Amino acid sequence: MLEDIRLFATVVEHTSLNRAAERLNMTQPALSRRIARLEQELGIDLFRRIGKRLELTAAGQLTYEFSIELRRFHGEYLQRLNSFKSEEAAVTTIGASLTTLQTTLPGLITAMTEKHPNLEIKAVTGKSHEIATLVKERKVDFGIVASSVEDDPSITSVPLFDDSLMLVLPRTHYILERTQLVMNDLNGLPMILFAPGTWYRTMTDELFRQYNLKPDVRMEIDSFEAIVRLLSACRAGTLLPKSYLRPQLLEDNELYVVRIKELESIKRTTSLIHGNPAWLPASTRYLIEETLAFFSPGGREPNLS
Repeated sequence: MLEDIRLFATVVEHTSLNRAAERLNMTQPALSRRIARLEQELGIDLFRRIGKRLELTAAGQLTYEFSIELRRFHGEYLQRLNSFKSEEAAVTTIGASLTTLQTTLPGLITAMTEKHPNLEIKAVTGKSHEIATLVKERKVDFGIVASSVEDDPSITSVPLFDDSLMLVLPRTHYILERTQLVMNDLNGLPMILFAPGTWYRTMTDELFRQYNLKPDVRMEIDSFEAIVRLLSACRAGTLLPKSYLRPQLLEDNELYVVRIKELESIKRTTSLIHGNPAWLPASTRYLIEETLAFFSPGGREPNLS
């Protein structure tokens, strides 16, 4: 039954039998049979089936909450079990794309090391496809990349959150005198952009082509921190991932975020990728579970509220 509850939780979190089956490397009919068996054992319906859509019943919600607690207890068990195997400090190597290294990893590492003071985290950076290769070759324990890896059956890709671009300007910028900005306001706007070669810059360039925009690109820099520090001095704007923008960062640099509908509709999914769970040590499996919990709706939000 416990394994069926884990499968049930995956269906809830992916909001679809088909997507959950793909995540679990199962066929959709096989997964449906497991859920039906669980409902039969419990003697109650967990879902209301409305056409092709599934909705949780009150019993289903209770069961899902139990599954979250079960996952947490299982992670704690694995962590304690691993402490008997070695008295050395646990070491985990995370592979991260360059954008992820600057936007997502700092908050995650801070949270993990605060919770586990003896944990040593190492990071290896590279492009998303390079991180995928490192995961396959078991040179990193798991990766966090601004994409998903769906065409390789040896890699499991779990979505963490969706990211979008946001226009960032100095608070004193003249353009903010307008009541509402639209995409065409980026045309000719002095801007500092990230250096070419990452998903972030590729998405930015595609955006400019889509809307036939030609901003006045003053600088191209491969550091978000440097871009942020230079905006006021250069009286320029930029497009930054929402996941990077924290209220304190904006306050310290006297910056303002402009919400433009078209920008927020263009999203990129950041995912956690790992290899065969059977190859992973217990401590790594535990950290993967904690990472998923960190980015879950009930965990810390990676994006600017």
